Amino acid sequence: MADIIKTATRDAYGKALVELGDKIEKLVVFDADLAAATKTGMFKKAHPDKFIDCGIAEGNMMGVAAGMASAGYTVFASSFAMFAAGRAFEQVRNTICYPHLNVKIGATHAGISVGEDGASHQCCEDIALMRSIPGMTILNPADDVEARLAVLAAAEMNGPVYMRFGRLAVPRVFDENYKFEIGKGVYLTEGTDVTIVATGLMVERALAAAELLKAEGISAAVINMATIKPIDKDILLDAANKTGCIVTAEEHNIIGGLGSAVAEVLSETKPVPVLRVGVEDVFGKSGPALELLEIFGLNAANIVAKAKAAIALK
Repeated sequence: MADIIKTATRDAYGKALVELGDKIEKLVVFDADLAAATKTGMFKKAHPDKFIDCGIAEGNMMGVAAGMASAGYTVFASSFAMFAAGRAFEQVRNTICYPHLNVKIGATHAGISVGEDGASHQCCEDIALMRSIPGMTILNPADDVEARLAVLAAAEMNGPVYMRFGRLAVPRVFDENYKFEIGKGVYLTEGTDVTIVATGLMVERALAAAELLKAEGISAAVINMATIKPIDKDILLDAANKTGCIVTAEEHNIIGGLGSAVAEVLSETKPVPVLRVGVEDVFGKSGPALELLEIFGLNAANIVAKAKAAIALK
């Protein structure tokens, strides 16, 4: 049996930036004194003339990024999710999104899997914050393959994009033939009893949950929802019609993230039971990433339990 490939999506982000630097002349990458951690340091080494470290001043970085975008540059601005979405929210809203500028925010170290850095750095509210801003596109890739494709796709579109990457090395879900399209969800398995809609590192865990359910005679469809905004309404409606109940899985607060987005769509189009797996509206804590994911119920076993509960509600 081949070894399971595990790579952090932040690593794929850094490599994709290097690739874009070779292709796009008017491209610039900003970082806020975290290039080694966000992996923009890879880009700095390959394209030093296109890289600027703005220091520990995330709000200022977003303002400078907006200025460069208004001058015709494709701009990537990077920091930890807590700082990119939290500390710099006003600048992201007013200087980038309000004028709809071509700035791509590479937010790394999102979610509980930041691990030992603790609650202050474990941002489980960033999707909710970014979803609230008009015109913002939100991408949350499941593995390194999808992360690379998401970065390349973000560079091709015009307008602000929030890309969410993790610190933890995660198993590869997709092969090199995988096709990524902004705004489209993808069925990874078909099923008739329940649909699991997952994003980010929870996709691999959703697939594991589907296998556990299959062993008990329960047929689960799994949808990878890498684009959280704009969310794929058509695939959600299709899933609701096919299985009649939904479970969402995300490494984010259950309030304001993927679960909220799915529930909002289905409550207006096809009301079916929707149960959410995520951080239960609490702050994180310091500890090893894999242990924290178990402590907070971000695992296959909890998805299985929610799936059975959702089926019972039909």
